[in-house]
Amino acid sequence: MMKSFREALKSGVPQIGLCIMYSSPGVVERIGADWDWLWLDGQHGEADRKEMLALVRACELIQRPAFVRVPMHEPGPIGVALDMDAAGVIVPCVDNPEQARTIVHAAKFPPLGGRSYGGRRVIDRRGRLYSDTANVDTMLVLQIETPEGIANADAIAAMPGVDALFLGPDDIMLRRGHSMNAPKNKAALWEDMLAVTKACRKHGKAAMTVGRGPEWFTLCMEAGFNMIVGGSDVVFLTESSKKSAEEARALAKGFKPGKGGPAAAGLY
Repeated sequence: MMKSFREALKSGVPQIGLCIMYSSPGVVERIGADWDWLWLDGQHGEADRKEMLALVRACELIQRPAFVRVPMHEPGPIGVALDMDAAGVIVPCVDNPEQARTIVHAAKFPPLGGRSYGGRRVIDRRGRLYSDTANVDTMLVLQIETPEGIANADAIAAMPGVDALFLGPDDIMLRRGHSMNAPKNKAALWEDMLAVTKACRKHGKAAMTVGRGPEWFTLCMEAGFNMIVGGSDVVFLTESSKKSAEEARALAKGFKPGKGGPAAAGLY
């Protein structure tokens, strides 16, 4: 799966991702195949270890790569995510090459790093020699979310073992002094976007970000991102529920019960 996904990234056509924050494999099964890859959020989402494993399995069922975001830089969660046989791991809040080097050490086997060998599920599925190709079979994605990270984007992208950079627009906006309700647009984020995509293009790495909404998504493509998150379970639940409720209330407000209606039937 990862070989074909890497080839798709080279095609020039952005690969569109879905963010999953709730621990529901059924949601992945139902809508995950609409997307090219899935971001399973273990940092701000609700899944524990067992639930995350179920989400990874659901991604495999629909034949889509699963990228697990871990809480921080610690080797333990990084190794656990990869031992689940996830397609990749996303590590947040990477500000400098020193942090990147430590994360590579946790995520990649020698000679690139020092990842601990093992993992019941990955051995059961791929055999004991899975480590021979694991450094290529999985992707390590580092999130750039601060002005310091932006300044060091080139040096972080240059690190052997780093496969992609992920611009976190919310955290960048927050740290640039913007409200979380401020629009994400060219005026607010263009220079930060280019800093990440130029670094990725220079060093042959994938460039990832969140680009929900037509205008913002188009801007992400223009900046050069080739892995773009286009939707999330949270947004679909929120927007679809609100829209349906508003439509139903509008119909109910204009309804005048006639003979045999609920009020006439003595139901209230």
